[in-house]
Amino acid sequence: MDKTSVQKLTNQFDGLSQSIPDEGIEFWFARDLMEPLGYVRWENFQTAISRAIESCETTGYDPGDHFRGVTKMIEIGKGGQRPVDDFMLTRYACYLIAQNGDPRNHPRACAKQRERA
Repeated sequence: MDKTSVQKLTNQFDGLSQSIPDEGIEFWFARDLMEPLGYVRWENFQTAISRAIESCETTGYDPGDHFRGVTKMIEIGKGGQRPVDDFMLTRYACYLIAQNGDPRNHPRACAKQRERA
């Protein structure tokens, strides 16, 4: 993969970051990362998240510090809303998801290649 593609993915990832005002906490919503990491279905992405949580535990870190379950309201037709499950993720959690995701997903494979460079 060329450096331009890697830089584009990096910029896209950084552009999706969120922060909690006055606390300096940086995080990403899992549902925002789902598509850039090559997932179409939330159920499939949850599998990668579950594996990443297990990996976090294995390395001795508390998953609760990196994977916070939240419920968000999303817009549906005619101005209605409905709740959906999501996760607030630290940068480390995002890394673990990229490492533990489906290897057939092209963007995730690109992220792994960037780490090796």
